[in-house]
Amino acid sequence: MTQPADLIARNLTAHPWFFCGIGGSGMLPLALILRGLGATVAGSDRSRDQGRTPEKFAWLESLGITLHPQDGSGIVAPGQVLVASAAIEDSVPEVAAARALGLARLSRADLLAALFNRAARPIAVAGTSGKSTVTGMIGWILTEVGRDPTIMNGAVMKNFVAPDTPFASARVGQGDDFVAEVDESDGSIALYRPAIGVLGNVSLDHKSLDELRVLFGDFVARCGAIAINADDAESMALAPRGRATLTFGMGPDAVIAADPASIRETPTGIAATVIDRRCGARHDLALIVPGRHNLMNALAALAGADLARVPLALAIAALGRFAGLARRFDIVGTSAGGVTVIDDFGHNPEKVAATLATLRAHPGRVIALFQPHGYGPLRQMGAELADVLATRLTKDDRVILTDPVYFGGTVDRSVGSERIAGLINAAGGHARHIPARADAGIAIVAMARPGDRVVVMGARDDTLAIFAADILAQLA
Repeated sequence: MTQPADLIARNLTAHPWFFCGIGGSGMLPLALILRGLGATVAGSDRSRDQGRTPEKFAWLESLGITLHPQDGSGIVAPGQVLVASAAIEDSVPEVAAARALGLARLSRADLLAALFNRAARPIAVAGTSGKSTVTGMIGWILTEVGRDPTIMNGAVMKNFVAPDTPFASARVGQGDDFVAEVDESDGSIALYRPAIGVLGNVSLDHKSLDELRVLFGDFVARCGAIAINADDAESMALAPRGRATLTFGMGPDAVIAADPASIRETPTGIAATVIDRRCGARHDLALIVPGRHNLMNALAALAGADLARVPLALAIAALGRFAGLARRFDIVGTSAGGVTVIDDFGHNPEKVAATLATLRAHPGRVIALFQPHGYGPLRQMGAELADVLATRLTKDDRVILTDPVYFGGTVDRSVGSERIAGLINAAGGHARHIPARADAGIAIVAMARPGDRVVVMGARDDTLAIFAADILAQLA
């Protein structure tokens, strides 16, 4: 039924492509890249059938992408190639129809790896947290210096948003560089052959640490050159496997380093002096995205760009104009009553901790709404999430947990958010489990007072951004 992914990718316009779940954060940018390269693209999505984010699907149709209900009706031609997540059940109508016609089927990761590996200079960004931001930063640097890269991201990059590209999670360029975030959660990181890699961190997420050490260690060994976080012990333990390494961070072992004494934070940005310890050169970096985690993301991007032979001074200047990503500490607005609403992608312990650290660096009570991104991940890292939500906030802060996101399927839903709320409270935090998100929004509006920061956290659900905007509207 399937053909080798590399063969299909070498003949992009010879096949019509059909994406099952085309609106997903991993699928949509791939569909955009194929369409931008001249391929015929169609797709379906359960979210479209359920009426979620209609503006996104209307935009895809405006690009010439044909959309169908997720009922198998779009699988009609023997030459089509089906792109479907490996997690998609065989009972999904598109999968059944494709099998009946004997169509080739690729996973999202298979297709991305095939596109990535054929590039002249493939640049892979890996790590448990920060991949999307670092990918966007490197892509922006390369764009600003005239390299015209192709960028595959899992989030909308604000610098590339325009009236005709409102969901700019991908960019199709004519240059040699192909920048992509690569995923360890499904093991597909093993498919990529990077000329340049970036490893930001290694911490608990979808897999055990033992599994992650193998996956990331093999990734480091495959890279022609690798930028590694010198401040992360797990990442540095893998450094000996690299062929050529360049370290970054804030500590003494980093070559591309931020001087800790120079760091200056504001609620909307962060600045520091960057030192190149190879020559002693010092550069002033000023970001318009906040938080020490974004400073670390910037150092990762600078090291990756350095390996791609971009002068450090030019890369730093470009990052000063980097506007960030949608749903990454995205300040939705502040109400007339003085309550600020923030939309954030935080969903694993490290991401949530980084978001809370950024909030707690400035005064004001925090009201954190957390929607887990699935029942499986909640079982895998629920205790660690509870510890973060209990210990990284003060006695005045509040946490509200809704039920995990669920769009259908056969996943075990017997253990949910109520367990996490109990663990938070047992550890001294202040959490409530409110199953329905609409009810949680009502509770937040009722409890919010001037000076509060409301942060909406979660992944795999684009409607969280709409929910955050609705909270701000209600506060008005």
